[in-house]
Amino acid sequence: MPVSSPARMPPAGPRPVDPRREAARVSPPHAAVLPDADPTPAGGSAAAVLRAVLDHGPVARATIGRATGLSPAAVSRQTADLISLGLLRELPGSQRAAPRAGRPHVPVDVDTASHLAAGVHIAVPMLTFALVDLRGRVVAQEEIDHDGDPARVLALISRHLPDFVRRHRGPWPDAGHRAGTATGGALTGSALTGSAATGSAATGSTAGPGGGLLGVGVVSGGLVDARAGTVVEHGPLGWRDVPVAAPLRAATGLPVHVEGHARALAQAEILFGDPRARHGLVHLFAGHVVDAAIALDGTVLRGQGSAAGGVAHLRIPGATERCGCGGSGCAQVTLSERTWLARAVAKGVIPRPDIRLLAAAVGAREPAALALVRVRLRLIGRLAALLIDMIDPEVLVVTELATLRWPELIAEVQAEVAAHSRSRSAPERVVRPSSFGPEVLAVAAAAGILGAVHRSPRSVRPRLARTPLPPGQLPGRDHADPTTPSGRAHPAVAAAI
Repeated sequence: MPVSSPARMPPAGPRPVDPRREAARVSPPHAAVLPDADPTPAGGSAAAVLRAVLDHGPVARATIGRATGLSPAAVSRQTADLISLGLLRELPGSQRAAPRAGRPHVPVDVDTASHLAAGVHIAVPMLTFALVDLRGRVVAQEEIDHDGDPARVLALISRHLPDFVRRHRGPWPDAGHRAGTATGGALTGSALTGSAATGSAATGSTAGPGGGLLGVGVVSGGLVDARAGTVVEHGPLGWRDVPVAAPLRAATGLPVHVEGHARALAQAEILFGDPRARHGLVHLFAGHVVDAAIALDGTVLRGQGSAAGGVAHLRIPGATERCGCGGSGCAQVTLSERTWLARAVAKGVIPRPDIRLLAAAVGAREPAALALVRVRLRLIGRLAALLIDMIDPEVLVVTELATLRWPELIAEVQAEVAAHSRSRSAPERVVRPSSFGPEVLAVAAAAGILGAVHRSPRSVRPRLARTPLPPGQLPGRDHADPTTPSGRAHPAVAAAI
């Protein structure tokens, strides 16, 4: 999101977490300045600086200037502001001598200690709870089963989320924090303008020993109205017009952003994935629900009825499965995990239709399970070919069960694209698996909250106090390994989408 046209620089890969991180307390933000959750190019100088450090950090201020086109004075001013917000941090131990006489260069990096986003992913068999840092890395993750009843699912989220945060991050805010009477969190609902998360500046998040919670993202399949915070329709769950944001906001006292998982994952790919996704992206999700998201120039398209990217009833060439709409070969009935679980049971691959059993069989490389998912991947490839011919994206990302564990299986999709796409333009470059592997649901859940911060960094107010942590200890945890996220799910469970 540069101000001018900078020289392009290759993004750096993920960096190890610094064990000498500091915790922070933050104060309630200005409610009037927070934009919509979609990360768009018009993010301003602060967003451009944060983007440059996210791509290249740890990085010197001079390099930020070259990457953004900002003057040295503007870079210094924006960097100082972002440090005060707890979004960037200096690394004095890594300072280098200046090439000429003067002050040494002190690199800056994204501050992954001060703030986290909480997320909840609602899938058919289970809920995934997550804490994710500003680099999109999962700090903690847990899964629990649910029975599908919307009222009971929302009550379960309201009960489990505070306990989950306490286990992995620190104290949950009491009523005083939620009412804004103490130094609290980072975002208010107006960070998500146009969504049901909108609230007053007094609605803050918690700042315990480990820093602030930026808010709660809730993601599900099906048709989701992010502005209303409602799951409009989720066929496999049987949900229709279920309000999600309002009851969870009332129960937790935190800003809540609700999104469909294809759009959430598109936001995550734009923020943390292949840099080409910022220019043109199609994200294709095939789980219990089959849907897609389209993004152009960093903006994820919604459509007037929040239905942009609906591919459930696109017909897949060669598919004959009968659909409830009266047609045959529709993407939803052809690719849905419900269909393939039934086939797996019929072929004796698994004893009952449980996606976690099929994920485990694929993870164990059982031949019958692999043969089954290869057939499904080829059908996904035919749908991908249709989308490539219609939209001509720079990159098409596929998220589905098999390629989360075994990314090399994306070759099955690429081969079908090569066979069926009219453009056939280097499918091995255009088609790729998700950037997030088995942690995909956790990252998706937090993507909306993280997108709001990266697009408008000043949605976070300056910190009032800093409390150093003992060396080697992570915020909210006792002597944890800083490179190993706590509470991470078993990969076979995390792959259940």
